[in-house]
Amino acid sequence: MPAPRIKSPHLLVAESGADREGHGLKRTMGLFQLICFGVGAIVGTGIFVGLSDSVAQAGPAVVVSFVLAALTCVFTAFSFAELGGAIPVSGSSYSFAYAGLGESTAFLVGWCLLLEYGVSISAVAVGWSQYVNELLHSLTGLQLPAALSAGPGDGGVINLPAVIVIAMASALLVRGVRESARATAAMAAVKLAILLAFCVIGYSAFKDGNLTPFSPAGLGGIGAGTTAAFFSYIGFDAITTAGEEAKNPRRHIPVAILVCMGIVTLLYCAVALAAIGAIGGDQVAGRPAAFSYVVNEVTGSAVGGGVIAFGAVVAIASVVLAVMYGQTRILMSMSRDGLIPRVFEKVSPKTSTPVAGTLIVAVVFALPAAFASLDAVMNLCTIGTLAIMAVVNVTVLALRRREPGLDRSFRVPLYPVAPLLGIGFCLYLMWETGWHTWIQFAVFLAVGLAVYGLYGRRHSTLAGAAPAGEVTPAAAEREPQAV
Repeated sequence: MPAPRIKSPHLLVAESGADREGHGLKRTMGLFQLICFGVGAIVGTGIFVGLSDSVAQAGPAVVVSFVLAALTCVFTAFSFAELGGAIPVSGSSYSFAYAGLGESTAFLVGWCLLLEYGVSISAVAVGWSQYVNELLHSLTGLQLPAALSAGPGDGGVINLPAVIVIAMASALLVRGVRESARATAAMAAVKLAILLAFCVIGYSAFKDGNLTPFSPAGLGGIGAGTTAAFFSYIGFDAITTAGEEAKNPRRHIPVAILVCMGIVTLLYCAVALAAIGAIGGDQVAGRPAAFSYVVNEVTGSAVGGGVIAFGAVVAIASVVLAVMYGQTRILMSMSRDGLIPRVFEKVSPKTSTPVAGTLIVAVVFALPAAFASLDAVMNLCTIGTLAIMAVVNVTVLALRRREPGLDRSFRVPLYPVAPLLGIGFCLYLMWETGWHTWIQFAVFLAVGLAVYGLYGRRHSTLAGAAPAGEVTPAAAEREPQAV
């Protein structure tokens, strides 16, 4: 059996220009922008729309579910922080797996990232549509007709708002990363202000009795709620995709990841308690636009709910923007390595952005947002994301053994316990998704392996390497392509 093709961390950094100007990209993002970008990628549909689903599973014990989901992410966030500081390139977990576990594993990670980011983009856009309707109703008393605000699977014809938000995000991304970072920072500030205002309103009507029974479905409900709550944290890894556009990636990326996880976990627990304590878990569970409903019930006016709906519209739009950014940068890295068509690595000399790749991503993921019901694939997105996180933890273990002298600006604390716990938590939540999801995931991975065998392995820049894991001079000296 041939040895795996492994690309060393030093070569990944050299090829990307990550210690200089990355592959035609400009370094414009400082620590504050990275933190805002991380908050922008995480806080959105998962809490504004998904909270009601988590409460339906766990009841008031959803707070425990959020903490368990956070623990899963925190252990993995340590690993992302170490790898993001040591290998500051745009490929994120794909590039980390390439350096630690080899090309075939890296391709499957990239394949799963298409699922994680792609489904997230489409699902978030659909959630945005719900709050747009809520905002319109608060302002005018009218709503978009069902034919224009839902896909055929949900009783409509086309989800037009979902398409619009993806189009707006792609237009901003094409203009340049500086403009995108500024917009993300502004939207992150708005969403944090709205959620803090929601907490103030919710706690003003807080009743202890609304928290009983605390765990109506027992440990099984908490476990199911944890799986549902996990979707609320998807996106923190997007910070590592800015490795070639951050001013000081080795220092700032680890800090940004850990700060974002701390902010988001505290905020989620506070918001969940405020919502349930104000009106009870039964009223929150399964309710669309639950935040607006809570505020309307507490204040007795639709004005407050309208303000919350406005905040949700801004918050969810920022997630679409941040996640699309991450997806295009990962595709750019895979294209650079020859595993997918070269069109995705082309960077416009005018805007210093991958214009063609951004537009392709927008079109591909606007289609399911417009026409498909995504409920059936949400668990598939979750299990794919958890698999990626498990691989990142394994990669830390592999690189500590293979590259002990690698320059690490951050090191995982409590090594090797922390990455092992990260793997354990990921496997537990993957198990909780159910066997139907495992079958879907196995089929998805099989398709990915077929694509790799038919295209990626043949076109890889490492294909002509002599010993496994080494590259030809031509591969190492490749220049970035420009549009």
